[in-house]
Amino acid sequence: MTRGRDGGAQAPPAKQRALLAAVLAAILAVSAAIYVGVGVDDGARERGTVAGDRDARNNPAAPASTGTWVSSWATSPVGGEPGTEMTGLAGRSVRNVVHTSAGGTSARVTLSNLYGQSPLTVTHASIAVSADPDTAAALAETMRPLAFAGNPAVVVPAGGQVTSDVVRIAVPHDGDVLVTTYSPTASGPVTYHPHARQISYVADGEHTRDATGAAYTGQSTVWRYVTALDVLSDEADGTVVVLGDSLTDGVTSTTGANNRWPDVLSDRLWSAVADGRDVPRYSVVNEGISGNQVLADGLGRPAENASGLNRFERDVLGRTNVEVVVVVLGVNDILRHPGTADPDAIVAGLNALVERAHARGVKVVGATLMPFRGHRGYTGAREDVRQVINAEIRAGRVFDAVVDFDGALRDPYDPRRFRSEYDSGDHLHPSDRGYARMAEAFDLDDLKGGAPARL
Repeated sequence: MTRGRDGGAQAPPAKQRALLAAVLAAILAVSAAIYVGVGVDDGARERGTVAGDRDARNNPAAPASTGTWVSSWATSPVGGEPGTEMTGLAGRSVRNVVHTSAGGTSARVTLSNLYGQSPLTVTHASIAVSADPDTAAALAETMRPLAFAGNPAVVVPAGGQVTSDVVRIAVPHDGDVLVTTYSPTASGPVTYHPHARQISYVADGEHTRDATGAAYTGQSTVWRYVTALDVLSDEADGTVVVLGDSLTDGVTSTTGANNRWPDVLSDRLWSAVADGRDVPRYSVVNEGISGNQVLADGLGRPAENASGLNRFERDVLGRTNVEVVVVVLGVNDILRHPGTADPDAIVAGLNALVERAHARGVKVVGATLMPFRGHRGYTGAREDVRQVINAEIRAGRVFDAVVDFDGALRDPYDPRRFRSEYDSGDHLHPSDRGYARMAEAFDLDDLKGGAPARL
């Protein structure tokens, strides 16, 4: 359902606008002070070596075809992996399994050492198409070594990231890709994403180009180091980024089934394109973090689980050829507030995200906050806050378009809770069927068009 952000409603009084501006300014000032204390902000820390089209002219692995660069898969770095504080994963090959949205003829990979406390030395890295779901084996003919500015090894500075050179490889859409790294030396905490809902693999020793997967006897349910897979695509024209919390991260979805709601949305979109519908040809990538809030960061420097406001440039605007961002945040701002959260502050934060997107010409689709009665954090006061925020969203005073997840999943006889078939059992996160319902409720036509013209 597309609405103008003013929604035809009367503008709020000047006193209220001033109050909201003051609240948001205070929040941003505190966040800025924290990041200044580190010495550089997230954007600067994540800025690193990028070897892409500029290097392709002299790179024998450069793409021979034309197309559009898009993000086919992405995830957010969340923190340092517990248990890796001293040695990292020295002497082991890490084979991440990532699920693509768009396919392409060439690819590049981004590796992050955001939460490392010392440089990360990667001496070998590779990319390949998975031979089969639930396996570490690759299709041998697709195995490609990765290089960084022409070198097989790269040093990723603490707090930084690198992007590989372009490599020629046929990446399928809606398929699994293996990204493997090997580091021989200790690097401190491993930058990771904890709730992958995907089995990845680990091997002792250097086995980055092992197509059989036989050495990969260790398994994990996290993604390590890798944060993005871009492809040169002849089937996609841009990227949709979903910025969310555990409801987008898919923490209760079936592991390995790719049933997170953005996965299902991607499937719907490509099916519509195949059917000849007039919808945008976009990839869809998932930047959900369990526990994420609009306003508040987690602990640490740099902050683990950075707020939506503080990671927006990195996780949304930093993705390749982003055309639309879908914002599904706010529930944790209610549940994790020690008292009664201020709905005006949360709405002001959401408005700030929209303004940043519009400044870059990116359209914003936002979601209503889903019910959580029955969850241990439920109270009547928190329900009231949810209702106030949803009223603002539905009135068109926040986003360019609205997807009503609340209306799609709530119990018609008790709208403060999920319908039973959409409830995972904890009364906060959807079941697989609930995630599918979220994707089905999304109007694909809302992806059309761009950000409103700036006056």
